[in-house]
Amino acid sequence: MSYPGYPPSDGYPAFPGYPPTGQESVYPPAGQYTYPAVPGGYPPAGGGIYPAAPPSAGFPGAGYPAPGGYPGAPQAGGMPPYPGGAGFGVPPAGPGFGGYPQPPAQNYAGGGPAQIPGFPGGQAPSPMPGPPAAMVQGTQGTIRAAADFDAGRDAEILRKAMKGFGTDEQAIIDVVANRSNDQRQKIKAAFKTMYGKDLIKDLKSELSGNVEELILALFMPSTYYDAWSLRHAMKGAGTQESVLIEILCTRTNQEIREIVNCYKSEFGRDIEQDIRADTSGHFERLLISMCQGNRDENQTVDYQKAQEDAQRLYQAGEGRLGTDESCFNMVLASRSFPQLKATVEAYSRIANRDLLSSIDREFSGNVERGLKTIVQCALNRPAFFAERLYHSMKGAGTDDSTLIRIVVTRSEIDLVQIKQMFTQMYQKTLATMIASDTSGDYRRLLLAIVGQ
Repeated sequence: MSYPGYPPSDGYPAFPGYPPTGQESVYPPAGQYTYPAVPGGYPPAGGGIYPAAPPSAGFPGAGYPAPGGYPGAPQAGGMPPYPGGAGFGVPPAGPGFGGYPQPPAQNYAGGGPAQIPGFPGGQAPSPMPGPPAAMVQGTQGTIRAAADFDAGRDAEILRKAMKGFGTDEQAIIDVVANRSNDQRQKIKAAFKTMYGKDLIKDLKSELSGNVEELILALFMPSTYYDAWSLRHAMKGAGTQESVLIEILCTRTNQEIREIVNCYKSEFGRDIEQDIRADTSGHFERLLISMCQGNRDENQTVDYQKAQEDAQRLYQAGEGRLGTDESCFNMVLASRSFPQLKATVEAYSRIANRDLLSSIDREFSGNVERGLKTIVQCALNRPAFFAERLYHSMKGAGTDDSTLIRIVVTRSEIDLVQIKQMFTQMYQKTLATMIASDTSGDYRRLLLAIVGQ
């Protein structure tokens, strides 16, 4: 897949340090990204609660708590109560396993269900079809393709906004925040056709700082932006492990394969070799697993396999002295997200402790963060990104690169759901926090993308 204009043919780098020359500027800005500390496990200190999946995720028995209805005292292991249930990762009480309705007896194959410890009545449900893929996604972006799109007209608006003395930033914001990524690529091509100039070069000459970084990110093809972010997370002194985790542990198989191919074609490098050079041990192996893009994406949930995997994880961690890290890697890297959600629920019954808490106890450092990210995405992906956004702005200073990256990459996927989860977890809207943490055109453009 080609990425028109990357790098440009005009002899200047469209983005800092591209193509790599060994003298590139550092992007995101220098300074090791600090993954939010999570004392006592999940969720973050400060009252954020990692909620149950929204009803739109298609998982029965996993709705939002009623307003003001977050339960109180934490359970054993430092976890807050799971909304509507007995503890984090513990599903709401009710008939059947994990809040799922128990299928009628005649639905079981063979001469009666197997007796398996840990299930109500010792009975394991047979594999049942999961919710359709569209329901599991249940997501919506804040940016959609403009209906009456005219690339030439938009190119002309941008040209006028940058021509002469001064820049009409509002006109630029009105265009870029209301067009899809695919439409922005067409505007870029039309601009060069109409004026013989590179739109990115013109924008760079008119803008600076965070608003420049945000607009350049919006004009990158989405796959290129992910590959570009990974490249910059690993180049130079130090490695931004949280960026590797955020991208490689949350994308779909197709997205990961496209990122790996783009990384090779655009930067002439093998992403696996770069990961091996920059990471080590179990964290390295987890990221290499993620790079394969081979996670099972079948939406059907096999509850018996979930029970077996939960037992396997228990025996690899809490149920033994030491930890069999490869077992955690195998299960969390290969099972589908709906399957992992069922495994998390089965695990809480077997171990009397939720899986996130066990990962806290058995692992540390980056591999712990990577494994927990996978579990969090299986339970509620928008909540994972909401937490990342919160920590990018919490406290003194703002991690603008993380804020920009998540707002841009999720703007056409699930930013609507991320906003909803942000409000539930932190009792304030994402727009409110952005408005208080940013300023000027940078704030106006972010708010235009996020929406009120």
